[in-house]
Amino acid sequence: MQKGRGRTSRIRRRKLLRCSVSRGVKESHKSEFIELRKWMKDRNFEDTNLTPARFPGTGRGLMSRTALPVRTAPGAFGMHAQFCCFVLEFRMFLKTLKCLKHIVGQMIISVPESCLLTTDTVIRSYLGAYITKWKPPPSPLLALCTFLVSEKHAGDRSPWKPYLDTLPEAYTCPVCLEPEVVNLLPRPLITKAREQRSCVGEFYTSSRDFFSSLQPLFSEAVESIFTYSALLWAWCTVNTRAVYLSHRRHGCLSTEPDTCALAPFLDLLNHSPDIQVKAAFNEETHCYEIRAASRCRKHEEVFICYGPHDNHRLLLEYGFVSPRNPHACVYVSRDILVKYLPSTDKQMSKKIAILKDHGFLENLTFGWDGPSWRLLTALKLLCLEAGEFHLRGGESSAVPKPSC
Repeated sequence: MQKGRGRTSRIRRRKLLRCSVSRGVKESHKSEFIELRKWMKDRNFEDTNLTPARFPGTGRGLMSRTALPVRTAPGAFGMHAQFCCFVLEFRMFLKTLKCLKHIVGQMIISVPESCLLTTDTVIRSYLGAYITKWKPPPSPLLALCTFLVSEKHAGDRSPWKPYLDTLPEAYTCPVCLEPEVVNLLPRPLITKAREQRSCVGEFYTSSRDFFSSLQPLFSEAVESIFTYSALLWAWCTVNTRAVYLSHRRHGCLSTEPDTCALAPFLDLLNHSPDIQVKAAFNEETHCYEIRAASRCRKHEEVFICYGPHDNHRLLLEYGFVSPRNPHACVYVSRDILVKYLPSTDKQMSKKIAILKDHGFLENLTFGWDGPSWRLLTALKLLCLEAGEFHLRGGESSAVPKPSC
């Protein structure tokens, strides 16, 4: 047989192909990551099993230096395992035991509180005095965005420079795209993208007076520092990279939820919908920790899950989509909803009005499991015959209340 044509060679080639697809190119040698490591080590961050790398398909992420096993806790069966002892052969029992062991989350990363960028960080900084005296109180989001813009403007003088240097220069969220590009998106997403752009524009306009109050801190005009593009970059940084961390309420900030924290290095972890993780701040260790129940091979990308989001939500909030997303769905617009229904229905306008009043003209989806409960409810009302529609009163009785 010719060399390289046998079964063993084929297996090796397949294994090599799988590795080349899933493995990335290490970037730990780059200056920005070397400086970030030094900076975090000075803040009591212990070196982890993760290293920065660039992967095909997902771009920059974190690679596992060694295999990450799943920690297991034996004895999690109870009576079922004891019953198996009597029924199964010993070898089969051991195999069953191995498969059914209780899974305990494997620690992926632990970031000390001293490395986290929160509103506490902002209020303790040079901005604190200006935030405290400003009325009405600025929002937690405005405090974080102002700090990011100010520190980025400081350049080498910023103590947060090693972290800021690892942040993207631009983002791919629809709010950052040109209008002609946004217009190529699905119609429901276009509407949400425009609403998001409008909210950011209003956020900038309403914050300009606050920015002007910071003039004593800068030699340049604040208008040249806190521009719309600078604030948009800061807003996207918080929106796409922050982790959930509840804080005690600061009296100098508005009553809006203060639940965002930027976690250097940790925010390099990419999203996978198939991963189960537990993320929380550990009050005992004073670290933000992420644990996962999924195995990861050596030199493979380590993922976390941002949440059970469909691709519209992922693109809108994070600027990407997931190719094999189990939560993917198609949004059904009002026009599509009524397009194939009888045009002779004289009650159609009234039915549409009822659905609108009860919020049933939005978030109507069709996913892998079929139509959503909201879509089925809307269709059920729209398909009611005239007699049945009048019998039900034609009002709220025709629309059931959400189960949640």
